[in-house]
Amino acid sequence: MTDKILYEQDEHGIVLLTLNQPEARNPLTDQDLIDLFCELCERMQNDPTVRVAILTGAGSAFSSGGNVKRMAEAGEARRSDPISTRGYYRRGIQRIPLALDKLDVPIIAAVNGPAMGAGCDLTTMCDIRIAGESARFAESFVKLGLVAGDGGAWLLPRAVGLSKAFEMALTGDTLDAQQALACGLVSQVVPDAELLDAARKLARRIAANPPQAVRMTKRLIREGQNTRLDTLLEMSAAFQALVHTTADHREAASAFVEKRSPTFTGS
Repeated sequence: MTDKILYEQDEHGIVLLTLNQPEARNPLTDQDLIDLFCELCERMQNDPTVRVAILTGAGSAFSSGGNVKRMAEAGEARRSDPISTRGYYRRGIQRIPLALDKLDVPIIAAVNGPAMGAGCDLTTMCDIRIAGESARFAESFVKLGLVAGDGGAWLLPRAVGLSKAFEMALTGDTLDAQQALACGLVSQVVPDAELLDAARKLARRIAANPPQAVRMTKRLIREGQNTRLDTLLEMSAAFQALVHTTADHREAASAFVEKRSPTFTGS
């Protein structure tokens, strides 16, 4: 298996995913990396011991997004065969937002440096984003005469609102960490040296809750982005009927009545 993404799980059920091509600033273009990313999402989805995931980058960058040098080299092929280019995106980068959208495990982006183009969009595919002080964000496709081929036009407005998304996408300008905090792109900014500790602390607060309820809560919020209220209410009722049957719900209620800390097993 390629080591372009590192996978580590701790005793709390928290998985740390690390994009691991620091010398190239963690690009998202290689097919084997995309295959592995999707495989790891499926692995987490199917593993009941996984409660939360953290995504970060090795080295000084979160992700540079596309490999511009490789784009330039492939330019003539892209111009002469647009049908193949469409397939390249569908088989490639577009699989990542679909894999993350299917993932019920909450995932935190710990943005440790520049997140450019597809790297910026990758942060918006995550559920929660926190940034180190050196983090930078840019929806920079327009600077290269391109559009966001990875779903950024759907993702970014949901993260920062329509007006700010237009501003970022149409200018390609870079936001620093504090600007990202001000527009809601991230929910925390911490010193670089404290980023992973902050992400782990947040992950442990999530992991302390009943895991089935956590996964279902994430799914309801995700579905609520696209679904009518009456449809979401029906889904909520069905999910509620399921979690009412769990041992963790009974344990939570008993612990509350008995004024003690609960112990959740995922059952």
